[in-house]
Amino acid sequence: MMKVVEKEKLWQEYSKNPTQETREQLIVEYAQLVKLVAGRLSMYLGYNVEYDDLVSYGIFGLIDAIDKFDLSKNVKFETYASLRIRGAILDQIRKMDWIPRTVRQRQKRIDEAVKQVEMRTGKNATDEELALELGITDKELNTWQSQLKVTNVVSLNEFEETGPELVMDTRCNSKFAPPEDVIAEDELKQKLSDSLGVLTDNERKVIELYYYEEMTLKEISRILGVSESRVSQLHTKALAKMKKIMGDYLNIIV
Repeated sequence: MMKVVEKEKLWQEYSKNPTQETREQLIVEYAQLVKLVAGRLSMYLGYNVEYDDLVSYGIFGLIDAIDKFDLSKNVKFETYASLRIRGAILDQIRKMDWIPRTVRQRQKRIDEAVKQVEMRTGKNATDEELALELGITDKELNTWQSQLKVTNVVSLNEFEETGPELVMDTRCNSKFAPPEDVIAEDELKQKLSDSLGVLTDNERKVIELYYYEEMTLKEISRILGVSESRVSQLHTKALAKMKKIMGDYLNIIV
């Protein structure tokens, strides 16, 4: 890995004289960023998409970011490139239309089952209660939940529709409005605290390790001593519980 000073020199060189050789140097230097973004997205997608495929799609986003990056803007390349890489991966997944109608229908059935169970019990619905409400086995419910990770990808990245160049025009480098412009900071912290409070110990650990420690699916599985598939399930369940309390504000955090 290059030092920061060396990276800056390389960018200065590429800005003045964008040769193929310098471009390839930049691609190699930031290839690890593609793996990081692909690894984080794999948390949402589970085993519906191969990790190596995500990396392949992401490389095109990295190349696009290098070609379009404006060094004169006060924006970190890593932040800008991460959005481009993420967008390239999700765009390819959308084009391949990997969300069958049956999966969408199952999402609606689960949402309705959750609503019915919680109206009846006044508590968060457990997997056992959901399976019973849906008239399926626990194993079938786990299969459904795994398939539903793909549907989450549709809302993971809207910056393509609003214009990916927007990230170059803001210091916050985010497609979301700053939290203080949406909700008072103390209220946001309270909502976050409340939402974490409804999670099981393992669900909370997954959220903390994933979002605060920025660990990958594989790293978390090693720490918790469970499979990557189980970590992915815990992550999905945790976000579903948190969204009931935080609503759209969950987008500020994740």
